[in-house]
Amino acid sequence: MGKWLVTVSIIWVFAAGMAQAAGDVAAGKAKSATCLACHGPDGNSPNPIWPKLAGQHPVYIIKQLQAFKAGERKNDLMSPMATPLTDEDMVNLAAYYSSQKQSDGTAAADKVDLGEKIYRSGNAATGAAACIGCHGPSGLGNPAAQFPRVSGQHAAYTEKALKDFRGKVRTNDMQKMMQGVAAKMSDEEIAAVAQYIQGLR
Repeated sequence: MGKWLVTVSIIWVFAAGMAQAAGDVAAGKAKSATCLACHGPDGNSPNPIWPKLAGQHPVYIIKQLQAFKAGERKNDLMSPMATPLTDEDMVNLAAYYSSQKQSDGTAAADKVDLGEKIYRSGNAATGAAACIGCHGPSGLGNPAAQFPRVSGQHAAYTEKALKDFRGKVRTNDMQKMMQGVAAKMSDEEIAAVAQYIQGLR
């Protein structure tokens, strides 16, 4: 009975997430007019400190917008932008951005080897987990588990995000998974992984 209930619950959560993420692309595009200064007209941010949203899983985008609105995730720019958004706005924005094609990125050649090692194998000496376990070999993530796409993301943004998790500045990760991983990473490893991820396709 217990296993059956867990299975049904997982299916329900997945189905609810997919339904929630459906959205109206045209309405999302119209709403995105207030977002384009930072995230670009198609979700490919022109500033590497702000994330690319193009091609990101809609359920993940919704989750982050909800976190900003609820104060579970704080940012001087994003928090006030998310506050007036309705649930429908969030779903529509997520539908629009997820439908866009992400621009390619390039990794710094001198950081690729270490970045790939950490991404694929982690660091056994410090106990840092491999990124590939949640984000996949190509960095495309797992929408059902709400693990975001990381491939092609700006290195500067990824590096800041990892340091924010490590420093507990950002704490809205599921079961503190990212905080735990980042806590075991050095600055050098974080910079290398961020570069490697930027070049993933």
